Amino acid sequence: MKFSIITEDKRLWAAWYDGEAENALYTLFEQWNDVVWLREFFKANIDDLASYFKITDVNQAIYDTIEDSDRLQCLILDISPWANLDKLFRPLENSRSGEMLLSKEKARLKEYRRHTSWLRIYAIKLEPGTYVITGGAIKLTRTMQEREHTLHELEKMEKVRRFMLENDIIDKDAFTDYMSELS
Repeated sequence: MKFSIITEDKRLWAAWYDGEAENALYTLFEQWNDVVWLREFFKANIDDLASYFKITDVNQAIYDTIEDSDRLQCLILDISPWANLDKLFRPLENSRSGEMLLSKEKARLKEYRRHTSWLRIYAIKLEPGTYVITGGAIKLTRTMQEREHTLHELEKMEKVRRFMLENDIIDKDAFTDYMSELS
C-alpha cells in the first residue's frame, strides 16, 4: 500500500492500493462521473434508492450523483491551507463523542438541493486536521453493514488502519517519518 498526497500542505492524503491505477480519491471521483457505472449501480440498487430517497428515476439519480460529485470534488481539491478539515470530516459513528487513535471518519456535502447527498468519502484521522482517504461510496441505506459495497468500504478503512498500526503510524509525525523513509 502506498499513499498519495492530495494537498500541498500535507494535511490530506489518499491510500493507493496495490494493483490500482490511481489513488482511492481519484478512483472514487472517476467512478462517480462514469455514467455507465452509475447506471448499473442504480439499477442494481433501485429498491434502496426508492425506499430511502423516494427516487425511482435512474437518470435523475445519475444526474444528482454527478452534480454532487463535482461539488464534493471542488470542496476536497480546492482546500485552502487555512481550511478546517475537521469541519469536513466527521466521526463515522454518529454516536461517537470522543477522540480515538486513528479514528474512522466520513465526509459528505452538508448543503443539498433536492435531497441529502448519498456520496461519502471515508478517511482515517491521523490527528486533528490531518486525514488519509481510504475510499468512498454511494450510501443508500441507514447503515453501512446493510450492503456489500458499503461493507467493503468499512473493510478498506480497517485495512488502512491496521497497516498504519503495524507500521507504528499513530499520528502525523509518524506518518511523515514513514513517508520520508520511502523516498
